Amino acid sequence: METTRLDEGLFRTLAPNGLTILTEKLPGVRSVAAGVWVRTASAHEPRAKMGVSHLLEHMVFKGTQRRSARQLALELEVRGGTLDAYTSRDHTNYQAHVLDQDLPHALDVLTDLIRRPLLREEDLVPERNVVLEEISMVEDTPDDQVFELFGSCLWPSHPYGYSILGTRQTVASITADDLKAVHDGYYPGNCIVAAAGRLEHDSVVELLAREGWLDGPERQAPRPPISPEPAARGLERRIPRDSAQAHLVFGSDTFPFRDRRRFALSIITNAFGGGMSSRLFQRIREELGLAYSVYAYQQFFQSSGVAGVYLGTQPATADRAADAVREEYGTLAREGLPAEELALGKQQLKGQLMLSLENPASRMSRLATMTLLGEGYRPLDSLLEEIDAVTSSEIAAVTEEFFAPERQTVVRLGPE
Repeated sequence: METTRLDEGLFRTLAPNGLTILTEKLPGVRSVAAGVWVRTASAHEPRAKMGVSHLLEHMVFKGTQRRSARQLALELEVRGGTLDAYTSRDHTNYQAHVLDQDLPHALDVLTDLIRRPLLREEDLVPERNVVLEEISMVEDTPDDQVFELFGSCLWPSHPYGYSILGTRQTVASITADDLKAVHDGYYPGNCIVAAAGRLEHDSVVELLAREGWLDGPERQAPRPPISPEPAARGLERRIPRDSAQAHLVFGSDTFPFRDRRRFALSIITNAFGGGMSSRLFQRIREELGLAYSVYAYQQFFQSSGVAGVYLGTQPATADRAADAVREEYGTLAREGLPAEELALGKQQLKGQLMLSLENPASRMSRLATMTLLGEGYRPLDSLLEEIDAVTSSEIAAVTEEFFAPERQTVVRLGPE
């Protein structure tokens, strides 16, 4: 095994079987956040099996070779800890947050979930119904559903446009054998383990070795999906729905996480619609009074990204609000950010970054995310320096390319 010191209190071990172990020691806390990231998720699914990664994430909690579903629910909760999981586009995550003394127990539970799930056919029917209820919940929540519709419109033929939950049809067709095929094919030897808190790196490696994580042959991670170039840009789609509001999403594809322009894009997103002081909030809500909720957002994936705007407004004012958003897009694309706004944007982004690292779970996620998305670990000071180095010309290049009104695909969900 190869162990490298990345920073003060931060170490990485690369095991011969491909496992990456990352830890950060935080002496000032009495807890540890530990997680396992599996390098497979919805972006690796064929359309006919849409939702299989998410259903698998649910099914591992239905029982393992050592514990029943109830025991899994009790193990960490009765100690004051938490156990959780989620499925994203590029990876699936299982994580626990516990007192430092309970770290061995937490790693044992996480190992059980990921390496020894039963995946029984008799558990699939009730858990499939749970996922179908989750799909129904999204359908009953238009400000969630509009993002699903937007994704499928932006990437109509690529897994980044698929629903992470799947559809009623695909979820209904998934079998226990499908789940086992994904688990057996992608889970072993295809993981990153990250932990942060009151811990010792060598102890974490030893605990993982005891749980069998360092055994087995080397296994390569699946290739990340290649996003189509270009995505569907400049389209407008209206979906009728009986609701009190019209929900609109504007957006375009951008670039992957590892692209250095992400710092410029983050500054722009904050200035455009990142809070109460942003352009969209001040124009659409404060000046025009057309919306309660309006904001800009961004997402970065392994092979692409998206930057967009969400707006909820009365059906009668939807056209007026959409025109105002397009005007703001146009101004931003033509003019970029003035020097004062850029300076404030840098300070805002640096503050957000530093405040986000105030707890072990955030520290843990940062370690894993950088590795998962192809950048590797970078010290915080290095990131802050790169934010400070963003220039007006770089901002102008990003706004001109990605914020032109004619580039934006728009999905509107609500009454005609």
